[in-house]
Amino acid sequence: MDFHVTPQTEDFYRYEFKYLLNLDQREAIESEISQFMSYDGHVHKELGNAYYIRSLYFENDAATNFYEKIDGLQKRNKFRLRTYGKKFEKGLPIFLEEKNRNGDRIHKHRIKIDYDHMNYFCDSSLRYDLCNIFPEVDLVEQFFFEATRKMLKPTVLVDYIRRPFISPYDMNFRVTIDSNLMALRGDSLFKSTEGNWLYCLAGYTIMEVKFHRRVPAWFHRILQAHNLRRLSISKFVQGMKKTGLAVDLS
Repeated sequence: MDFHVTPQTEDFYRYEFKYLLNLDQREAIESEISQFMSYDGHVHKELGNAYYIRSLYFENDAATNFYEKIDGLQKRNKFRLRTYGKKFEKGLPIFLEEKNRNGDRIHKHRIKIDYDHMNYFCDSSLRYDLCNIFPEVDLVEQFFFEATRKMLKPTVLVDYIRRPFISPYDMNFRVTIDSNLMALRGDSLFKSTEGNWLYCLAGYTIMEVKFHRRVPAWFHRILQAHNLRRLSISKFVQGMKKTGLAVDLS
């Protein structure tokens, strides 16, 4: 196996607004936006024109990232491993991602990693080899620095089903409908995940609106018609709370 890897880094800069929908709101809004948008090319018909997302978040015993979010810290970041299936199979992509927030603006960058390399991120005793495996990869160097400084470890798994809509008129405008949000304490993407998954926000759906400059006028009218207000909703926070890994004292 080649122990020197130089993956391409993907970067995303955008705004992300989130809304919480009940079932009736979800059905109505999906019907309305489907007149202007279509599903993106990664959906699976057998999942109802959606796809599956699993994230493994890194946190420390003091729940630093959790409380930075709860306290509304304007500049913050977190790391996760992300994939798009429940079980590993050949060809399933796995990513290391860092999500940075500065006020309302999001910067997400990620690299694709091999299944065989996951333990180097999850096992702190192996992390010193990361910079040899991924030489001159800024994201890996940043992960190593942050994980060492904050004593981060894989902590909570968060799963959900995503139905994504894209606009043929503005490729930077995207709406995702995330449902069946579940969480489980865990230290690996694929191992020891047969425990009791806990539902988060049961009966509700998270709608994420992603854009570069502004939302289209027609979508703004939909938000007004349903009297929707932006909320600060974090799937990571929901997972930490539901699994008892942290408590919101605010």
